[in-house]
Amino acid sequence: MWQAARHKLALFFSDDTLLRRVGFVLFVFLLFRVLAAIPIPGVDQARLAQFFSQSDLLGFLNIFSGGGLANLSLVMLGVGPYITASIIMQLMTVVSPRLKALYSEEGEQGRMRFMAYTRWLTLPIALLQAVGFLVVLERQGVVVTNSPVDFVANVAIVVAGSFLLMWLGELATEFGIGNGVSLIIFAGIVASLPQIASQLWVSFDVAQIPAYVGLALAAIAATYAVVFITEAERPVPIVYAREARAMSARSVATYVPIRLNQAGVIPIIFALSLLVMPSILGAFLQATLAGGSFDWIAQALAAAQAWFVTGVGSIVYFIIYFLLVVGFTYFYTAITFDPQQMAKDLQHRGAFVPGVRPGEPTAEHLGSVVTRLTLVGALFLGAIAVLPFVLQYATGLAQFAVGGTALLIAVSVVLDVLRKIDAQLSVREY
Repeated sequence: MWQAARHKLALFFSDDTLLRRVGFVLFVFLLFRVLAAIPIPGVDQARLAQFFSQSDLLGFLNIFSGGGLANLSLVMLGVGPYITASIIMQLMTVVSPRLKALYSEEGEQGRMRFMAYTRWLTLPIALLQAVGFLVVLERQGVVVTNSPVDFVANVAIVVAGSFLLMWLGELATEFGIGNGVSLIIFAGIVASLPQIASQLWVSFDVAQIPAYVGLALAAIAATYAVVFITEAERPVPIVYAREARAMSARSVATYVPIRLNQAGVIPIIFALSLLVMPSILGAFLQATLAGGSFDWIAQALAAAQAWFVTGVGSIVYFIIYFLLVVGFTYFYTAITFDPQQMAKDLQHRGAFVPGVRPGEPTAEHLGSVVTRLTLVGALFLGAIAVLPFVLQYATGLAQFAVGGTALLIAVSVVLDVLRKIDAQLSVREY
């Protein structure tokens, strides 16, 4: 085992292309952290710290901003608008055959056009989120602007910062290793870990040592489970038939690996994005309508948000989150794994599944296997996603909800990067 690890390390440091790719990702990380440390004009840091301490929602939004929201930095929106636009575009592939053809049937050209549409959709979403955030923050006294021109300038800065991060993420995908958007989220998570640890240390209570030990064990178990499920796969046996010299048929058996969880951590990111959007809109409406003739609407929104964080409301919130993760796991698997295309590829290569006729029967067989696997993966992913919230509800440690979700995302991103590095090393070795 250790010899294999040393061999992999030697191959890694001797591969100039791979080193350049990893170096480019590290450069993107450094540039992103510099931008995340520069606040927009007019921020009151004392009010900002107080405002953040009052809401767990901002902690989740800070994950998707890559840590930029905590400082109200130039990149405070992070890749959130781009993720939201991606969700909307992928949902549209279900109702629009044209978009589905662009995404899955028209090759690289179609995917480039699909991504162009996603970038255009990112603009209005970023504008709405920037205006909503800044209005709420100004009403709370966190951001102070002296004129409408200053407000418009802040909106322009925030939107430009979001587009800059989107561009950096795409560059990291093209010239680095792994998914650039996920890597930016990962960078923010890693940067926020010392702050989460310090909050746990400040709130440390000797009477809660059993709770801390239980949470640590739960985190280790969740990490192990995520690694196990992410790496688990179901081999589907296939046979390549080819002619021997005597014109008799000879077959070579192999298999197609189908992962138990093909969607990775994307369903969790999608589900959290959808859950936080109503909260952002509600906070914006509360700040806008409070004190006027529509104050009753603001009070109703505040009561609804308070209900969702206490008692029965929090249980309903967990259930909605669980169902969203399960649904998005099925949805993302459906748009990334095409049994029809795989059956065609096997048939063109002269391969078949033993006991299954080529063509449509093979596609139905593969679809049935993927559906059963996705059910197990989706239920597991939903359970592991709500586990931090359940532990927070049981122990009262609010930091663990944010930290647990961040842990799940970070583990999945690390596994994806390591898998791609290992694939690159295997190509070089053979």
